[in-house]
Formats: sequence, C-alpha cells, structure tokens
Amino acid sequence: MHLAIEQARIAESCNEVPIGAVLIDPEGKIKQSSHNLVIGNSDPTAHAELNVIRRECRSLKNERLNGYSLFVTLEPCPMCATAISFARISKIVYGASDRKSGGIEVGPKIFTHSQSHHKPEIVKGINQEICSHLLKNFFKLRR
Repeated sequence: MHLAIEQARIAESCNEVPIGAVLIDPEGKIKQSSHNLVIGNSDPTAHAELNVIRRECRSLKNERLNGYSLFVTLEPCPMCATAISFARISKIVYGASDRKSGGIEVGPKIFTHSQSHHKPEIVKGINQEICSHLLKNFFKLRR
C-alpha cells in the first residue's frame, strides 16, 4: 500500500485527484503502479486502477489477471470495479472508502450483482487515515 500512497502523492503534485494503484502478480511481484491521469491524458477513464490493468494486460497480451492483487488508495468506482471483475483480479486491497462514488461497499456494489463476472476477495481500510487525509486535503485546497 505504501507504493500506492506514493503514486497518489505524485498524482497530487500533478493536480490530479490523489489516487494511486499497484498491481501485484500471483508470485507477489510488483508488476505495475500508476496514479490518476484523467487531466493529464484528457481521458475520463484514466483512473489509477484502469491504468495498471491496461498496462499489465497489454504486457501479458491477455485480458485476464487471475491470481493478481490490486492495491489502491481509494475504493474503486463502479467503472473500475467492473473492469476488475472483467479482468478476474483475485484480490482488492484499498485504503479509504468512497462514500460518494464507490462501487464496492457503497453505491451499486458491483460485485453483488448477478451480472458480475467475478467477485474478488476484498480487504478494506488499509492505511485508511493516510489515504483519506490525502483526498481531504486535496479537495480542501481546491474548494
């Protein structure tokens, strides 16, 4: 989670929403890390989670990431949760809950739908205080 937090800080320094993600392979090796690039890429889908999923799938030439774990500083939104399901990521570990736009424990609860292709193991609240603080400070300075 520390690398995901570092990525979130990089995002903040680029005026992106401070969210970072790290993708770990089944052997426990860090394969990808990224942060939000929505503004920098002029792409509303350039969320940290999607960035690491895209990169690793391209690297493997495979749309499935069975056995992989995703560490992310904020609860994934519905779009990212759906991509996680499609990619068959085995485990999600996230820091802060997203009471406004979350897709796992709040909002549409993507993995509980019968249409969900896959339900990963979910671990929440890891480094929650740090992750929440990054987001609160970011928005406090901009509103």
